[in-house]
Amino acid sequence: MKFSARVQNEPKEHQVTLKVGDREQSLSIAPRQTGGSSISGGELLFLALATCYCNDIYREAAKRDIKVESVEVEVTGDFEAEGKPGSNIVYRAKVNANASEEEIRELLKHTDTVAEIQNTLRVGTPVKLEI
Repeated sequence: MKFSARVQNEPKEHQVTLKVGDREQSLSIAPRQTGGSSISGGELLFLALATCYCNDIYREAAKRDIKVESVEVEVTGDFEAEGKPGSNIVYRAKVNANASEEEIRELLKHTDTVAEIQNTLRVGTPVKLEI
């Protein structure tokens, strides 16, 4: 399935459009007064990690007939300097579900192995600029 994200930015206007297959939607992010987005790419990267893991918990739980009541995911890490990659990226998750602690622990571990955004970063997928 083809994914795309588009940012259109002008002074005082910032539009974000996301597309998966034929489904397109907008995401509301305010512009930065000096130009660009009020939210950094690092923040969005961490949000992508948290969102992917959260969504995948529900997907993987359903395969195990586990009813999830709530999920909380927090991602932390560092961006030390301009142009340098992030480091010390760690995430933690809490799941409330109709399952034992051991079943939830196994669900958490398994989901970590199939979370697509996590796996994309782990293998160092190349990113190319086309001009």
